[in-house]
Amino acid sequence: MINLLKRLALFSILLITVFSAFGQEEIPFEPYEQTIPNSKISFNMTPIEGGEFLLGSPETEANRKEDEGPQKKMAIEPFWMGVHEVTFGEYEVFREAVLDVNEDGSEYMGAGGAGVTRPSPPYEDPTFGMGKYGYPAASMTQFAALMYCKWLSEKTGVFYRLPTEAEWEYACRAGTNTAYSFGDEVDSLDAYAWHYENCNDTYHKVGEKKPNPWGLYDMHGNVAEWTLDQYSEDFYTTIEEGTSPWAQPTKLHPRTVRGGSWNDDPDALRSAARTESSMKWKRRDPQIPKSYWWNTDSPFVGFRIIRPKKQLTPDEMMEFWMKVLDEG
Repeated sequence: MINLLKRLALFSILLITVFSAFGQEEIPFEPYEQTIPNSKISFNMTPIEGGEFLLGSPETEANRKEDEGPQKKMAIEPFWMGVHEVTFGEYEVFREAVLDVNEDGSEYMGAGGAGVTRPSPPYEDPTFGMGKYGYPAASMTQFAALMYCKWLSEKTGVFYRLPTEAEWEYACRAGTNTAYSFGDEVDSLDAYAWHYENCNDTYHKVGEKKPNPWGLYDMHGNVAEWTLDQYSEDFYTTIEEGTSPWAQPTKLHPRTVRGGSWNDDPDALRSAARTESSMKWKRRDPQIPKSYWWNTDSPFVGFRIIRPKKQLTPDEMMEFWMKVLDEG
């Protein structure tokens, strides 16, 4: 792990040069399609205007948990968000060196040619036979999701990252204050989400259900989504209204995933529902130490990316990656 962190530090320093060269061109705050350079893989991003919203659920909401309160009014800066969950096809370009190439077809070696730190081979097939191309990438750790964001940022010259819990819930609610982005009625959930009762024991291709009011698909269900945050049951009691909170991780577990999954009952798919990660998600991994990249027992967890409208400077990015990738 020490060698890995040293490589990350070198990678971050070289990243300054790369992003300085790209210059992070400003673009209109509109939907866009991003192609992963030198591949045929692309994904869509949609703008999420900034604003205020109530984080958490009211005490009157059915099946509410104590960790969803007290509600606080938060202020969120604008960002773009992935229209869909990151798919296996997108993640595979990062995972497989043979697919990650330069314009001349040679292997992409990362910023300044320092090399790319890629996911190790998983102990289990991360798809568990449930589908690959067009399906949400799953079974990776939060570390692996963050490393994908870092690699993608370098490849595209644009800063991408995971959303915070607050950003995720703001985007999921899409201006609503009901249990789900379509209302309070569970009877309507099948039109918007894959969950335990309608999924046939598997995740499904992204985008098959209706989107939320801001055009985001599968915010409820399919795979739960990693956020940037450490999970803390009483987090909302500690945050100040009018801010955009982030519970910066200080330990490996628990961290927070949102949205619920195909393996969850409907109440876990509510906009305010929070799920904490667990070492049990690695219980069948026989390696010592257990993989930093893969969980053997969480085929229900994936992720979605955002692009902050206000991009970080190269120095700020280096500080950010060092902060979020140091698992302490």
